[in-house]
Amino acid sequence: MSRERAINLLLAGLLLSVPLAALALGELFYITLATRMAILALAAVGLNFALGLGGLVSFGHAAFFGIGGYVAGIFSSHAFNQTPLFSWPFEFFGSDQMPAIWLAAMLISALIALPIGAISLRTAGVYFIMITLAFAQMIYYFAISWPAYGGEDGLSIVVRNGFPGVNTAVPLIFFLVCYVLLLAALALFALVRDSRFGAALQAGRQNETRLAAVGIAPFRIRLAAFTISAAITGLAGALLADLNRFVSPSMLSWQMSGELIVLIILGGTGRLFGPVAGAMLFVLFEFVLGGLTERWQFFLGLILLGVVLFARGGLIGVLAGKARHG
Repeated sequence: MSRERAINLLLAGLLLSVPLAALALGELFYITLATRMAILALAAVGLNFALGLGGLVSFGHAAFFGIGGYVAGIFSSHAFNQTPLFSWPFEFFGSDQMPAIWLAAMLISALIALPIGAISLRTAGVYFIMITLAFAQMIYYFAISWPAYGGEDGLSIVVRNGFPGVNTAVPLIFFLVCYVLLLAALALFALVRDSRFGAALQAGRQNETRLAAVGIAPFRIRLAAFTISAAITGLAGALLADLNRFVSPSMLSWQMSGELIVLIILGGTGRLFGPVAGAMLFVLFEFVLGGLTERWQFFLGLILLGVVLFARGGLIGVLAGKARHG
């Protein structure tokens, strides 16, 4: 077993052990903390498809994260109040079941990502970054001017949405749901990375001219990766809305996009468990440093600067001691 694979297993075990230990000690708050780690890691896994494999520095993935959150909030609100979400071609009263919400969040995020990606991917470099940011800000300002669903005040989820056969109101149960989804997303990432599609995506990141020369269109490969990335990030947004029982325009803000990029850089860009390591570090810094000072982001910035300058492979790269991804 390679060193990086052993580190991945250790991280998976560590994330699972936190809520179990918290339950044994009666400290339920730490279960919520671990759940937040798992959800943010899932969102970062989504972005890692575009950034880690395709080299697409998207500063607009908060749009898909927030869309997933609003899908959960809107579906739940209509189901709770028994008011139709739409009446044609049939009446639909939303849903309070997680599988239906997850599917809708992923589909809507993917459908919105398609035109955004089709436009954004015709640019490159800083222009790509700025145009994805512009689209995200457009969706953000739409949300704050949408009074039907709370506008700037956001939208509450009165009762956490359900999952067939389990009680999601129990913190440990909800963590396990999020944890299983995270493992599934990681398995999908590993499958895609090691596939012909993944090889073409990574080749396009290194030299798209050579990729086009062998008959593979970089645009289509990148658009597919961007869309898959958006769908997974939308799923994470729906989970965070259920965790907080609240969704607000802050989930759509550019700061949220920046946080997702920070998670990947901290853990290791393109690394399988980079998003997991990054999310665990980020939430730990947020909890520990946030308890010491309101300006904890300043110290996070210093840590991030150190990673960029001296640990280009992130935490996983430093611990594994090699450049090859595992």
